Amino acid sequence: MIASAVQNSDLIFVAGHRGLAGGAIARELASGGYTNIITQTRSQLDLRERDAVRRFFSETRPGVVVLAAAKVGGIKANNDFPVEFLLENLKIQNNVIEAARDFEVGKLLFLGSSCIYPKFAAQPIEESSLLTGSLEPTNEAYAIAKIAGIELCQAYSRQYGCNFISAMPTNLYGPGDNFDLASSHVLPALLRKIYEAKLHGASEVSVWGSGTPRREFLHVEDLAGACRFLLEHYNSPEVVNVGCGEDVSIRELAELICEVAGFSGKLVFDPSKPDGTPRKLLSIERLKKLGWAPRIGLREGISRTYDWYRDSLKG
Repeated sequence: MIASAVQNSDLIFVAGHRGLAGGAIARELASGGYTNIITQTRSQLDLRERDAVRRFFSETRPGVVVLAAAKVGGIKANNDFPVEFLLENLKIQNNVIEAARDFEVGKLLFLGSSCIYPKFAAQPIEESSLLTGSLEPTNEAYAIAKIAGIELCQAYSRQYGCNFISAMPTNLYGPGDNFDLASSHVLPALLRKIYEAKLHGASEVSVWGSGTPRREFLHVEDLAGACRFLLEHYNSPEVVNVGCGEDVSIRELAELICEVAGFSGKLVFDPSKPDGTPRKLLSIERLKKLGWAPRIGLREGISRTYDWYRDSLKG
């Protein structure tokens, strides 16, 4: 059995530190007194290359690994490029998780996604809903890759006693998000559209879909806090949901961003565009019982993110 305690002196490899989640987790760990954090850019280490990953683990010997690296995107990118989303994520996960066991990593945290759950799962979605129904077709490839990562972590735990844990975050947002309209998720896409509409004096903003699907949104700093909490207190292979426990409709989300931005124009919904899953709200009872709860409300989080995005354009 591999040791489970995470120490401040442990060498911690945060894979994916340039991404929204990975960057926030690295900052959270550093602020929590973990001073021995290592990161690698893609040019330094391509996690899709098995030999390169094994060489890195052999040379550095990390004691803890946070696997936040992934090929990610919004509904359009997932729908348009299923091959890339499946293959690249499988390669990244397989290489890092396999190396973690072979080079005796003490603890690994695998970051998944709430899209692993069935499209019509009972709400709020409990961890036990995994593999009980069909997935949402528009992001099925990404979801299958993430499910494979969970299964691999659990298999290593069962067969070799590895302390590999898995956290499933809901929809994330915050400073450092992807605001590219071709590949971003719904919140940053809407935030950018509404910011630009206000900037240019537009009278309306187009919104994908009917506006009726309901989504849960978690500020990335809350996710980072939850991941640190799990690294310090959780040692089970059973999946843990990470969310805020509340959801809003896409229409309500867009209206809230308009309020924050001070945009008084019209929202025009386009039902010819896909809605995706009708509702996706995670049950966070398991995590709450362990002693963790989110701190940042949606309005506050959107306001912070809006300010960050506006200021980033000035730089």
